[in-house]
Amino acid sequence: MPETIDWKQKYRDSLDELQAEEDRWRQAEQVLRRLIGRLCAAGMGVDPQLDDELSALAAANRRNADAEELARMAASLTSVVVAVDAVAPILSSMPVREAARAAAPAPTGVLIQSAIAALMEQLPLEPSQSAARSDLLAELKAAHSDARFAAVVGRAAELVRTYGDSVARERLHAAAVLGDVTRSLEEMAGYLTETNNASQQRYDDAQSHNESMLWQVHELTGEVSSSTELSLLQSLVKTRLERVTREVCAFRAREENRMLEYSGRAEQMVTRITQLEGEAQELHAKLDNEKHGARLDPLTGIANRKSFDERLAVEIVRRQRGAAPGVMLLWDIDDFKLINDTYGHRVGDRVLQNVAGCFKAATRRACDLAARIGGEEFALFLDGIALPEALRMAEEVRAAVESLRFHFRGTPVRVTVSCGITELQSADAADAAFDRADSALYRAKRAGKNLCVAA
Repeated sequence: MPETIDWKQKYRDSLDELQAEEDRWRQAEQVLRRLIGRLCAAGMGVDPQLDDELSALAAANRRNADAEELARMAASLTSVVVAVDAVAPILSSMPVREAARAAAPAPTGVLIQSAIAALMEQLPLEPSQSAARSDLLAELKAAHSDARFAAVVGRAAELVRTYGDSVARERLHAAAVLGDVTRSLEEMAGYLTETNNASQQRYDDAQSHNESMLWQVHELTGEVSSSTELSLLQSLVKTRLERVTREVCAFRAREENRMLEYSGRAEQMVTRITQLEGEAQELHAKLDNEKHGARLDPLTGIANRKSFDERLAVEIVRRQRGAAPGVMLLWDIDDFKLINDTYGHRVGDRVLQNVAGCFKAATRRACDLAARIGGEEFALFLDGIALPEALRMAEEVRAAVESLRFHFRGTPVRVTVSCGITELQSADAADAAFDRADSALYRAKRAGKNLCVAA
């Protein structure tokens, strides 16, 4: 019973995690909707027809229209932009200073593009949706007009909504599983109640039978004592013995029925318990897989930022308790944005996967950890190793990454990484240790990249 209660607590924890994840992505959806509103405001004043479309889109966005409606309005807006631009090019209809400003990328637009790109990179989509994300990032990079940018934002909002729906489905599934566990507990409680009632009935029946036997014996004793004739005495004894025999037979029959009923219920419960044990093992395996998957980066297959944060907190506490030396290594792929911009996000994803493989190969022991903590940022924890040994291992990993061979349409793609290393101290706080390693990584970048620098 305590183990089953523990399962209920685990599923409640899973529901809480799913709720938190859903809340985060609902907030991201609200940010995207605010971006749509600002883009609509920025495009006003160019053409009356375009203003009408932008006003309608802004109104739909304010009333939280669904992604399908926003997509239809974005398509209509695109048609109007094309029509207006064919009659009078939008850039030429602006004042000279505004046209010049529009010709160059606006800093705010660049920041918004970067924010959406970062959001898409961090969105833990299913593998089947990775291609859609890559296409969306490519469209985002090529969006040079408000209409195309609005369409990309709408599609990004749809991806976020899709992920939110999947989180909601997971919550419903977890709630259903919790309901099954609760029903199983109620079934067990019902069986125990029935068993207890049957035992009580058996006890009451035995008490009644014993009292009846004592009364029959008492009555027979009295009748024997007061009887003066042998024939009458024989008749009284015979009658009493027949009554006792009938009561004993009836009691034995009731006991046999109770035993058959009890045996049948016991067999059913043994079968049900065996079934529940199998279901519990399946739930155990599924929960372990879900917890394991929730702490893995979906693209690279190594630990994610959540796992890194949890491990860093544990390592800080261990150092404070006098544990053996340990080091943290922060890594960054050099010029990764240039790789993405030049060869596309599919090549970038392959680079991330292969570089992550080099980091995973460096974690030969169960106590070591490799994690992806950002777009092209990674971290390693090496336990029980001092700084000089960690620096030697970091150089081996750096050389392994440099020796990777990538080609894009016959053109070699050079990939290197930089690393900042710090030894965890007993007086460290998590932020202090991370900042120390990050500063060492920054020095490696400034010194020419493809370097490992110890703090």
